Amino acid sequence: MFIKNAWYVACRSEEVQDKPFARTICDEKIVFYRGKENQISAVQDFCPHRGAPLSLGYVEDGNLVCGYHGLVMDCEGKVVSMPAQRVNGFPCNKAFAVVERFGFIWIWPGDKALADEEKLPQLEWADHPEWSYGGGLFHIQCDYRLMIDNLMDLTHETYVHSNSIGQKEIDDAPPVTRVNGDHVITERYMHNIIAPPFWQMALRGNNLADDVPVDRWQRCHFYAPSNVHIEVGVAHAGLGGYNAPKDKKVSSIVVDFITPETETSHWYFWGMARNFRPDDAELTETIRNGQGKIFTEDLEMLEQQQQNILQNPHRQLLMLNIDSGGVQSRKVIDRLLEQERPMPPEMQSRKFPNIHVI
Repeated sequence: MFIKNAWYVACRSEEVQDKPFARTICDEKIVFYRGKENQISAVQDFCPHRGAPLSLGYVEDGNLVCGYHGLVMDCEGKVVSMPAQRVNGFPCNKAFAVVERFGFIWIWPGDKALADEEKLPQLEWADHPEWSYGGGLFHIQCDYRLMIDNLMDLTHETYVHSNSIGQKEIDDAPPVTRVNGDHVITERYMHNIIAPPFWQMALRGNNLADDVPVDRWQRCHFYAPSNVHIEVGVAHAGLGGYNAPKDKKVSSIVVDFITPETETSHWYFWGMARNFRPDDAELTETIRNGQGKIFTEDLEMLEQQQQNILQNPHRQLLMLNIDSGGVQSRKVIDRLLEQERPMPPEMQSRKFPNIHVI
């Protein structure tokens, strides 16, 4: 169900301070804490003594102390001590590879030995003086793949977000999808249209006229295991659209880090990175609030969709051309899941001849 050997956003850096922090990721209960020199660590949220959540304890001398009977565990999941008890034979907890970067704490839920920091996403906007970012977090009761479907097919904007970013011209602009390894791209372009309310606000925020025709673009990028980044924007019509001069357009990257919690729930870290007026904190907050309202409109739809699917397991969902981005993204997920699936012993010893397709 979940790709384990990959990086996921676990939480924002500020969520883990001086106390242990609990979060379930890929069906694993995990406790995060800051040890010596503020270094972030993560271990299974389970005390090997009586099964109490270690997240209900506290941090002392860089170790995690269980709040039930005082068992002390280090950052590698090894039991260090317990008052008046001999605990040398206690089993180790699973410890996870974690990295703090870009204002987030990232976790590798799978084999710690395979964790490679070079595989973290490359974020052009992070820690860059010409970019500004604002975002938030939603806890959503639906399969994380439904959110990927939602973000890789923006046709729904016309209907779910009719008062903010939706407009009928989206329906008239067919999406084009292509796949490059584990990267899926779906693009849609609209020409000589009137900007919807959210983009009118953004145009004004960049000191551009909001009542003239614009060219609009949506370039959705899926990156395994479950991140979607969407290049969006509008430019005064006839000036190059996506490639228009910077002073004639407003463009941003909608940032979506989707972290599975269970089979029917996920953590949704959303935000928008922009490269115009990056020092304007008031504009950042205005965009963040507007984007938060937009994503809130998706919540009820996605959670009710999940309930419908659970209650109608016999119903087959239909796929149309607008679903191609989500379909191709799921194919990438399924392929990577298959690669992680252990091979049965009888298959491991079997040798296959080379097969040539003619």
